[in-house]
Amino acid sequence: MDRGCRKENVAVDKRVREAGLRPTRQRIALADLLFAKGDRHLSAEELHEEALAAGVPVSLATVYNALHQFTQAGLLRILAVEGAKTYFDTNTSDHHHFYIEGENRIFDIESGPVTVSNLPPPPEGMEIANVDIVVRLRPKRQEGPARPEQSAGPE
Repeated sequence: MDRGCRKENVAVDKRVREAGLRPTRQRIALADLLFAKGDRHLSAEELHEEALAAGVPVSLATVYNALHQFTQAGLLRILAVEGAKTYFDTNTSDHHHFYIEGENRIFDIESGPVTVSNLPPPPEGMEIANVDIVVRLRPKRQEGPARPEQSAGPE
């Protein structure tokens, strides 16, 4: 990344520094890709593809490391929605999500009345810090006319 590019990323550089991280070229480039487009939900693989397309030479391992460092520093939230598939959310405020099955798409639920009741008490010495809700969606099933049973052939 050249010096001119660094000047354009002053806000990103400051954000990374204020989170307690050293603003390396790769961290700044990845943070710029993450935060330049507003609130988003990305997997490490998606960010890696974006970085390569933007001409940022970075390995997938470096992307994973940076994402986890950003998460530990409070710049991102982690969302586990589908088995081992993990997404990173640039919106770190308390909010919930819709997840569209089969499309691997996540989007924020508009703030409003989401009520969780009857939570079990936490174990001794622990307190509930947060409750994350992911509402899984799929297309409605089409309800068509009943199909007649097919004959199995002559009996």
